[in-house]
Amino acid sequence: MASRFNVLPSGEGNAEFNYKLDDCNFKRLMKGKKLLYKNELTFRPQPRWSPASYVYPIECVYPRPKGWIPPFLNAGSGVAEGRGGLKFHMLLLNEGITAVAETNVIPLGSFMPIWATVAQESHQPLLLLMEECVAATTPELQANSNVYPIITNKGCLLDSENGNSRFLQRYHSSAITLYLQSFKFGLGEEVYIHCKLLAWDPEVLSESKKACHYVKENERWELLDDPMQSSICECCSRTCNTRSKRGDEWESNGFRHTSVLGPLIIMDPSQHNTHNASDVSIADQD
Repeated sequence: MASRFNVLPSGEGNAEFNYKLDDCNFKRLMKGKKLLYKNELTFRPQPRWSPASYVYPIECVYPRPKGWIPPFLNAGSGVAEGRGGLKFHMLLLNEGITAVAETNVIPLGSFMPIWATVAQESHQPLLLLMEECVAATTPELQANSNVYPIITNKGCLLDSENGNSRFLQRYHSSAITLYLQSFKFGLGEEVYIHCKLLAWDPEVLSESKKACHYVKENERWELLDDPMQSSICECCSRTCNTRSKRGDEWESNGFRHTSVLGPLIIMDPSQHNTHNASDVSIADQD
C-alpha cells in the first residue's frame, strides 16, 4: 500500500512508498562489492485472488559495507519456517565457499557446496542434521519419481563412499555444509535437491541421529561431530537403527523440515549446449 498518493495536474497519480527493506520481503543478494535488494511492485485493482494488472521489478544497489558478513555465515539466519517455530534455510554456495552461488549451472565433476542452517532463536542449542537427501528432476517428489540417493540411512552420506563428496567441518552446530560432487544424474536437465533436515540435541547422537561420511584414507565411516564416536556410523554399511534412545519428547516436537534446492543444471564441459544461468542466489523454494 502506498504511503502517500497525489493526483497530478495532468490527472495522473504519483504514489510514494516509504518502507524499510526488511518490511517488504526484499531478497538480499551479494554480487562482488555490491549488495542488491530485489523485489516486485504489484498493482492489483481487483480482489487479491485476481491476476495483477502489472508487475514492476525493483532493484536497489548499494556498496557492500566494509566488514559485512554474508547471510550464510550467520547461524541465526533463516527464511523457511518449519514446525516447532524453528526457521530452516538451505542454499547453494560457490565452489570456493566464499559467497552465495551466482549461477545454477554446475560443471560435471565439480563441487557444489550446499549449506543449511536452523535459527536458534529461544531454543536450547541445536544440532542440524541432514537425515535424507536425494536428487530429482522435479521440484516435487512423486511415488514414481526417478531419484539419485545422496544421503540415506538416517544421515549416511552415500555419495562419499561412491564418489568424493563429504561434510565440511562445522563452524556452528546449527549449520551444516554438504560438499557435494556433481553427478551425471539428470545431466543437462533441471535438477532439484530434496533434503529432510532435523534439528536435534547436540549431546545425544545415535544411529538414527548422526552425520556420517566415508573417509577413504581411513577406509571407514566417520562421525562428523566426534570421530571418537564413529562406531555410530558402522551401520552405514547395513541398515541403521531408526529408534532413538532420547524418548518421545523430542520426537513429538517435530523439529524436522523438508527443503528443496534448485533448479540446478549440471553440464558436461565437453558438450557445447547452452543454458540460461541464474545470476542470483540459489536458495530453497520455501
